[in-house]
Amino acid sequence: MEHLLGQPQSDTQNGTIAPQNTAPVITDGSQATFMQDVIEASRSVPVLVDFWADWCGPCKQLAPVLEKVVTAARGKVRLVKIDIEANRALAGQLAQVGLPLQSIPLVAAFWKGQILDLFQGALPESEIKKFVENILKSSGGGILPATEQLREADVALETEMPARAAELYSSVIGEEPENPRAWAGLIRAMLALDDEAAAVAALADVPAKITDSPEVAGARAALDLKKEGRKAAEEMESIRARLAANPEDFEARCELATALNAAGKREDAANELLHIIKVDRNWKDGAAKQQLLRFFEAWGNEEPATAIARRRLSSMLFS
Repeated sequence: MEHLLGQPQSDTQNGTIAPQNTAPVITDGSQATFMQDVIEASRSVPVLVDFWADWCGPCKQLAPVLEKVVTAARGKVRLVKIDIEANRALAGQLAQVGLPLQSIPLVAAFWKGQILDLFQGALPESEIKKFVENILKSSGGGILPATEQLREADVALETEMPARAAELYSSVIGEEPENPRAWAGLIRAMLALDDEAAAVAALADVPAKITDSPEVAGARAALDLKKEGRKAAEEMESIRARLAANPEDFEARCELATALNAAGKREDAANELLHIIKVDRNWKDGAAKQQLLRFFEAWGNEEPATAIARRRLSSMLFS
């Protein structure tokens, strides 16, 4: 154990570190196997060590969540579980090199024979995923497979390949049923495919735990606006006739904004509502502002049209 946190040793034959790709992703460790399962293995892949004890309630809460995240990483990280009560000598040695094992659960990430990072307590799944993502980034291991798929799906949706996007979002949902970004993406992909019924069905299948997440709420708003926009588009001729007769027919202008949004003309849609707000911000108890806020929710904060319209709205309201 004297070189526990030292530099990794080279393979005696060729001076390089031999990869250990055949090891199981999750194992139970002990003092006898620690050097092989953690120190040696961490030369080729980050190894998370979960220090736990049978009397520790939070340890039992953390274990299944941690195992779920590690399994989803598909071999990019490994997990070794060590019962500190059954391995007191090991725990004592590790405490001497600085691991705060007086408070468990404790998860330490080893890379190249050294402790790269650690956390204590039963963190939620989202925080554990962030921890693993940071470990992968620091060790040059890339990103979690689900994150990679989500990025690819987002690009597919942005580049007008909604069928491919839907396939990727569905794949992520298969592995992470409570991933709000994947569900929101699937709903938006269905809308992009003009399959409103499939979008409605996807929204109905969203797990209750994440129905109020910002991602799903935004997708729900997009679906609702799509329905309203379809109806308004069918009445576009009469809406424009009403505005031609009376440019200050705010009801018609609000309906036009909804139709323009459904057609993908976001800046034009925002401009119609901003015109109403500029002339009469209190029209129908602020109906134009509320509709614009719904647009922002449906578009998302990263959408350029959101940023532009939000700046103009702020200028009107606070000038």
